[in-house]
Amino acid sequence: MRAVQDSMDVLNGKWKIAIISSICYYNKRRFSDILNDVEGISNKMLSKELKELEVNKLISRTILDTQPITVQYELTEHGLTLKTIINHLTSWGIAHRKKILEE
Repeated sequence: MRAVQDSMDVLNGKWKIAIISSICYYNKRRFSDILNDVEGISNKMLSKELKELEVNKLISRTILDTQPITVQYELTEHGLTLKTIINHLTSWGIAHRKKILEE
């Protein structure tokens, strides 16, 4: 049970799975891209969640030398281990929506 709790501690909250999914689907995402992908999240909350994901070594942050400066996020090698889980959640979500709408 402790392993499940550890996972939940890292992925807790309303936004982290959606943020990881956005980055996972596109491989590399800018802050504004993630903000558009994750419906309802504020700038401040996205910034906080990205920092937490970075601290947990799930994403990396790269500052690009552009005008204006662009920040790009991608999954780390460790973060990529979540890709299978995200794919399973996606499949389950599609099947679940279909099941609910059938009844």
